[in-house]
Amino acid sequence: MADARFSDARDAPLRLRAVDAEDLKVISALLQDAVFPVGEMRFQRKRRRFVALVNRFRWEDREAAERRGRGVERVQSILSVDDVRGAATLGIDLAERDTVLSLLSIGFEPGEDGAGRLTLVLAGDGAVALDVECIEVNLRDVTRPYLAPSRKTPRHPETE
Repeated sequence: MADARFSDARDAPLRLRAVDAEDLKVISALLQDAVFPVGEMRFQRKRRRFVALVNRFRWEDREAAERRGRGVERVQSILSVDDVRGAATLGIDLAERDTVLSLLSIGFEPGEDGAGRLTLVLAGDGAVALDVECIEVNLRDVTRPYLAPSRKTPRHPETE
């Protein structure tokens, strides 16, 4: 009996949860190059939750798209972070709700007793810092994939 391969999996919406720094690396990789307008992110202070509706590039489908000669895709996903004690932004004008942000990565700086700071690093030197009691991050696809408007795979020449 042969081992299962990733390509054998059915195409299904992602639904992932990170509860530690290693889990967070997976979500960060899947969200690299996600784009979203400023108006689609919210810190819900009373619920202690940060949420963003993002258009993420489907990195998990890129090789299959190239192999089959079809366009690469994006999908709308909800990124949510629970147990958020505070939020701050750097280099983002929250009044400019239509400004499109591009997510590069999500990092975590541990503090005491599992607490710490999650940082959403954005292109153009922007960032969202979330002080959290623990890592509890969820990523859930909420639409069907659609053809990426640029029809191109995001590139990072400085890392190639």
